[in-house]
Formats: sequence, structure tokens, C-alpha cells
Amino acid sequence: MSGKDEPATTPEPSGVDLARVALRAAKEAARARGDAAQQKKQARRGGLRSGARADGRDPMALGAAINRLIGERGWEAPAAVGGVMGRWPEIVGEDVAKHCVPERYDEDERVLLVRCDSTAWATNLRLLAPTLVARLNEDLGHGAVRIIKVQGPNGPNRRYGPLRAPGSTGPGDTYG
Repeated sequence: MSGKDEPATTPEPSGVDLARVALRAAKEAARARGDAAQQKKQARRGGLRSGARADGRDPMALGAAINRLIGERGWEAPAAVGGVMGRWPEIVGEDVAKHCVPERYDEDERVLLVRCDSTAWATNLRLLAPTLVARLNEDLGHGAVRIIKVQGPNGPNRRYGPLRAPGSTGPGDTYG
């Protein structure tokens, strides 16, 4: 053996493996042709009808249809977080839920935005944020929520008066 590490090479597929792959592809193509031929045959007889066996055209229960749609679109995490927003008082407690409301969830950043009705509750929730993140991840699955961004109340709109400076938002020292 030489002193150099030789990269591991994958063995070339043998004749048996190639034959299996070709057979599988041929079976799938035949199945697809058979389905298309059967649909043409049924269309000539007076339209497509559902038979005794279940197929893709049979009606589904609403819950099953929604679950299939969520799975196909990859909406598992947003749907789970939406469920958490509905159960917010159970997760954080009644006292906190009276003053703090989840507003939105950013799936890409895995950030939950929560708005509080006073700066005191915003400070309180910022201190509780690590505990809430752990509780949410326990409920949703590890890593579903990385950060809870807490925002205080929106300040009043101060867009009136002759001495308003362009771009100012008003007194912001007590809001947020």
C-alpha cells in the first residue's frame, strides 16, 4: 500500500443490477401505458366511472385531504406553529397570554414574533424567552423555533402638526 489515502470508489453496477433497473423501468412504463389505455377505453364507453376498486378519483375525507395537501406542500412546520398559536394560553399560561400575543412565524429563520401590550410585559417575556423556546421545541419538534422576538406596544401615530420632522416616529423612548 502507498502512503497516500486512496479515495474509495463505488463498484460499477454489474449485469444483474443493470437488468433489475431496466426491468423496474419497463414495468413502470407498462403500468403507465396500461392506465392510459384503460382510461381511453372507459372514455369511449361513456365517460370515466369509478369502479369497485378505489382509485385516485374517489372522494376523500376532508381531514385526509388537508393532511395530504400539507404533506405535499411541505407545510408541516407552519401548520404545527399555527396550532401552537391557537393553544397559546395553554403553552405560556393565562397571565402571559392576556398580555402577549404571537403575531407571526418566519419559517426560514425559525423565529416567532410576539407582541406585548406594555413594555413591562415585553421585558418579562424577553426573560422567559429561553424557557418558552424550549417548551415550544418540546411540543413542535427540536429546532422548530430558534428565537422568540418580543416587541412592545405600537406607539401612537404622530404624523400631524407643523413642526414634525420628516422621518420621525414620535417619542419612541417608552414604546418597544
